[in-house]
Amino acid sequence: MTLSGLGGRAPQVLSLLRIVAGLMFMQHGAQKILSFPAPAHGPFDLMSQMGIGGVLELVGGGLLVLGLFTRPVAFILSGMMAVAYFQFHAPASLYPLVNEGELAALYCWVFLYLAFAGGGAWSLDSLLNKKA
Repeated sequence: MTLSGLGGRAPQVLSLLRIVAGLMFMQHGAQKILSFPAPAHGPFDLMSQMGIGGVLELVGGGLLVLGLFTRPVAFILSGMMAVAYFQFHAPASLYPLVNEGELAALYCWVFLYLAFAGGGAWSLDSLLNKKA
């Protein structure tokens, strides 16, 4: 296979991007809610901004892994990451490297891409659309 032939695998690679991003994002929610795989930074309070964020990270990340409701979930998570970046990181500096907001910014743009591109070939969305 030549490099020019890689485009034929774009739907599968899109699915891999979605799955990996979802699994990595779930870790943030699991940390906030379950203190796993690393200890939480404080007690879990569902009715706090961090509590709601943790639920969105864990449940939204799980839905992305499955490729279920990919577009609306990714859109919501993209907005969440934009808020996280501008609320918590941007006030410290204009530059993401300095304000430690690279991950929030990158998640924001990856999720925005998924909101437009969908879940890819290996998603429950794709499977359900074929049955419909």
